[in-house]
Amino acid sequence: MSKNVNRIILGIESSCDETAAALVENQGGTFKILANVVWSQVKIHQKYGGVVPEIAARNHVKKILPIIDLALKKSKVDKKNISGIAVATGPGLITSLLVGAQTAKTLAYLWQKPIYAINHLQAHLYANWLNNQPIKFPAVCLIVSGGHTELILMKNQTQLKKISETLDDAAGEAFDKVSQLLKLGYPGGPIVSAMAERGDAKAFKFPRPMIQNNNFNFSFSGLKTAVLYASQKFSPKKLKSYKLKANLCASFQQAVVEVLRAKTIKAAKYYNAKTIMLSGGVAANQLLRQTLEQKTKKMGLKFLTPKPELCTDNAAMIAAAAFFTKPTPWQKIKVDPNLSL
Repeated sequence: MSKNVNRIILGIESSCDETAAALVENQGGTFKILANVVWSQVKIHQKYGGVVPEIAARNHVKKILPIIDLALKKSKVDKKNISGIAVATGPGLITSLLVGAQTAKTLAYLWQKPIYAINHLQAHLYANWLNNQPIKFPAVCLIVSGGHTELILMKNQTQLKKISETLDDAAGEAFDKVSQLLKLGYPGGPIVSAMAERGDAKAFKFPRPMIQNNNFNFSFSGLKTAVLYASQKFSPKKLKSYKLKANLCASFQQAVVEVLRAKTIKAAKYYNAKTIMLSGGVAANQLLRQTLEQKTKKMGLKFLTPKPELCTDNAAMIAAAAFFTKPTPWQKIKVDPNLSL
């Protein structure tokens, strides 16, 4: 990206159950978030224990234009001063992605603006640029969320290579499932983490899946099953104990964090990384942030992670990614629910 760039991008995000719009400006290489509006459907989907695609899409249709309008009003940016429109085109729920893509295409046509098709996972990486801190390459980046857990090697700002992924459950998915089996509620990540703060991480000796393997891949299905088996050793009455649930959560979370840290550090050493980045919804987990940062700094490497509110799905990261992406003719914009890096 040129140091002389001075543009404003409207970002649109609707890949799952957040309807989001943001205006991000780049002034000579420095990013500034002018507005970042997120409307979450968490309360709507709580009673179902997870996101219902049809309900999510219907709510995106209702909210996307008001959210974009609100972002424009908050930013005080006139549409004529917008340099382009960026929209998440995958991965995600296809019906949700379509709402965002069709809206972006319509606005791009009406306003005569270039449009940028953004990979949602790639956007999580570029959320780190919103910190406005210098990044030394090569960088090893951990993307960890409800649907993905993978390591990315960045040789420079635009050259990316996936070096590992989860073989089954993603870390965030495992958090949700543990929350479900302990009847804690949805979404599981924040609830399990909050419970873990009040528990003993040494109470249960859960496995650290694949931590000793030579590759960098992840697996969390077995860990989730270990929590299930441990909980089944207690009577239904005993399992209602807050302390017991807190101990189960703390021990589970500790196991997940140790695996994520070990694999990331191993990859950083292998590729002689100068920077370690942490991105994705689970990157908001305080224990993970602190543990990985401490280990990274001991190695003399730079550690970067977005602010917690920029780790979860948002449109500011979609807009940021556009500064590193070439525009696509609006007629060729297509969504892909299985899009990968």
